[in-house]
Amino acid sequence: MNAVKNVHGHTLDLLGEAIVGGRYPAGAAIPPEPMLCEQFGVSRTVVREAVKSLVAKGLLVTGPKVGTRVLPEDNWNWFDPSVVQWKSKMGLTREFLRDLQELRRVIEPAGVRLAALRATAADIAAIEAAYAGMKQAIEQGGDYVSNDLRFHQGLLIAGHNRMVVQMSKALGALLRTAFEISTTRPDGPASSLPLHRAVLDAVIARDPVAAEKASLVLIDGAQDDIEQVLASRRKLPSLSAPAPRLKAPRALA
Repeated sequence: MNAVKNVHGHTLDLLGEAIVGGRYPAGAAIPPEPMLCEQFGVSRTVVREAVKSLVAKGLLVTGPKVGTRVLPEDNWNWFDPSVVQWKSKMGLTREFLRDLQELRRVIEPAGVRLAALRATAADIAAIEAAYAGMKQAIEQGGDYVSNDLRFHQGLLIAGHNRMVVQMSKALGALLRTAFEISTTRPDGPASSLPLHRAVLDAVIARDPVAAEKASLVLIDGAQDDIEQVLASRRKLPSLSAPAPRLKAPRALA
């Protein structure tokens, strides 16, 4: 069963990357099933399942008169982690990152405001653990990005709004993109850690106004990091690879 899933997933990734990468532009028909079967070395059943998945993700439309055609990017489900991963692998754009930052500015401050009003002791403990993981990664080396993601998702979960919780899951891959870009700056994680602490302290203090303001400062700081990385023309991260780990700082002589 796992082998079947792996074959399906691999075929889905290949076809998804081809569409997101522009091999099949909007309005174009993808090759017929026999050609795709030969190209990917899989059965018609696997190709059909991959096409169904891409229809569900908004990348394709299929019908008796139109065949199977690629939809414009505006139709794609940008909250689907696979779509974001394909976009990252094929090349992030300034427009994509701009949309991400604008979305964060809309969702996160409001979610953090709710967290300041509703967070339980267990919620606070989970966010504190994520913060401790970030701090440890900076001081001793390790996985900063995953803990950063846990921190932000923990804040959205702590608002105890089911819609926002679902949004936090959907935002996962998008947020990881921003966090990895910020991490490529040598001083990025260390300089943002106090900003994270300010958000958490305001939530603990049950101060929704301060929490919202601190969240905006943190998001805008990440925007500055992204702009600097884009300006440097450095290679942007790919979500198809594991998040990079921070190196332990060198001991002072």
